[in-house]
Amino acid sequence: MALGSHFLDELRARITISEVIGRRVKVTRAGREYKACCPFHHEKTPSFTINDDKQFYHCFGCGAHGDVIKFLMEHDNLSFMDAVEMLAAEAGLQVPKQTPQERAQVKEEKDLHGLLEDVTCYFEACLLEPRHSDALNYLLDRGISRQTIKDFRIGFAPDDPQVLRKVMLEKGYSDKEMIKAAALRPGKGSGKDPYTFFRDRVMFPVPDRRGRIVAFGGRVLPEHLRPPQRSDFTPPKYMNSTETPLFHKGRMLYGEPTARRAAAEGRVLILVEGYMDVIACVQAGIGGALAPMGTAVTEEQIITMWKIIPDFNKVPILCFDGDNAGRKAAGRVCERILPLLEPGKSVRFAFMPDGEDPDSLIKSSGVQGFKDVIKCAVSLFDFLWNSYTQGKSYDTPDEKASIKKQLENEIARIAHRDVQEMYRGALRDRISTVFYPPRQKQKFSKGQSYVAADVSMLPKKPRCGHEDKGALRELFFGLINYPFIFESVEEVLSTVAFKAPRLEQLRQDVCSYLSGAPDAGHDDLVHYLEDLGYAQEISDICNESVYVHASFCSPSANEENILSKWLEYWNDYNAAGLEEEIHDGWKRAYLDSSQQEEEKLRSLLSARTGEEGT
Repeated sequence: MALGSHFLDELRARITISEVIGRRVKVTRAGREYKACCPFHHEKTPSFTINDDKQFYHCFGCGAHGDVIKFLMEHDNLSFMDAVEMLAAEAGLQVPKQTPQERAQVKEEKDLHGLLEDVTCYFEACLLEPRHSDALNYLLDRGISRQTIKDFRIGFAPDDPQVLRKVMLEKGYSDKEMIKAAALRPGKGSGKDPYTFFRDRVMFPVPDRRGRIVAFGGRVLPEHLRPPQRSDFTPPKYMNSTETPLFHKGRMLYGEPTARRAAAEGRVLILVEGYMDVIACVQAGIGGALAPMGTAVTEEQIITMWKIIPDFNKVPILCFDGDNAGRKAAGRVCERILPLLEPGKSVRFAFMPDGEDPDSLIKSSGVQGFKDVIKCAVSLFDFLWNSYTQGKSYDTPDEKASIKKQLENEIARIAHRDVQEMYRGALRDRISTVFYPPRQKQKFSKGQSYVAADVSMLPKKPRCGHEDKGALRELFFGLINYPFIFESVEEVLSTVAFKAPRLEQLRQDVCSYLSGAPDAGHDDLVHYLEDLGYAQEISDICNESVYVHASFCSPSANEENILSKWLEYWNDYNAAGLEEEIHDGWKRAYLDSSQQEEEKLRSLLSARTGEEGT
């Protein structure tokens, strides 16, 4: 809704911008202005100025500039209207509304917000009373500091079903209002008084995105701290407020104000299970923690998280238990998210160790233990793939086809065409990699003829070594130690190339030198290369670790066997490269449905078959 300039000017005039900013960052007076370290970029020397007379802030470091409304939007990650309404409430102004119905709704919500604020203050005071010390000690024993208790406004609801009602009635609130705010339940039976919904529980106020209390969650104390039960009834561990005009379980996320500020600072959002998990994360410095309100994660909550993240790439992490139930819950969330995916909007999945939740893991392993779990979060695509392949066999064509079909059906549920196509491409790549894995090296029999077999299979252009640190280096090591074999292997060396540019230049210089000096020995070659500046490369290549894999080329080897062993080693290396080329070809043929590629592969296979028969 558009707001008139007169109202916005009045709002700014009633608000002292330095006070608003000073409640969020430390400010100091500097003449007629205030200074602070800029909250929008990291700095040690203050370059952020605040001018109350001109009603603006400005950072000389990063250029951030604006009025009090813009500050709240950027610092607290609020929308324009949310920032205006927050400031209007502070200034005692009524935000203009268009209809009488809207004005009535605003008044009702304001009254309920005031009621729940007073209820929160009452619960906070109860927690600090000596007669409720068991509840406070329970929180402290769980590692929640007094400052965190204060920050999250944690309180305690006494066991008396009427005491809260009496206190609120004295403040002028009616039973009807308290029932509407879910602070009371209607009396059981005609003429019965309403009673307190939460009793003998640690209370967690639930703030909306602007920090206003809209609901509560209550945790029962451990059995040894509760009065004896009169029956076999076991109270639920957690209870949440019923839905009200202010509170909708499927839309709310616990911890949203803190998470909004963390997201504005570029920190990742992490969805955990419950109140204590959020509190433990924030206390440990992980400010982006959120939790659903005792329900399965909904589409509205996912969309809310995406809206909170100011960047284009909005990828919160959803944290689940690592057991079977946790993975099933993650699967249900995945089903809800797939139709919502858009460019830059997705999620990742993290799974806790067995028997752990974020709260317990941070206590047992420290914050780093939880961060390690978050680092292992998998993408939505990887989660989908794992869901259909982990623990399952795909040895036969029909099993592979079944997995492929199921995953295609899941991907078809993605509504956005570009995202769906990207997922289809990722599926094709994953199938080609997993269903057609690289083959093992196929060893040639010892003594196999090199001249007849390998010359026909040599590539027509240089082939880069599939691993510079492997066989190709070992072959090159043998040549440097025994240059006299160059004449016999020159044709082979012309068909290979190192991936590393520096090593490839070294190979070319060796071949050039030995072509012009066929009688050169090991020392001659090494001195020549060192003069060219290759001392480090020779040291890297010619070291004793090579002997483990290629003892035939060591300085103490029998010179009579050098050439035959070198060629045998080359056969193994070249065969591995041929297998890789054939395997990659089949993958390309699968991906591209290419008849030309299949014909090429048949020729390679035919040549290899003829070679193996020689």
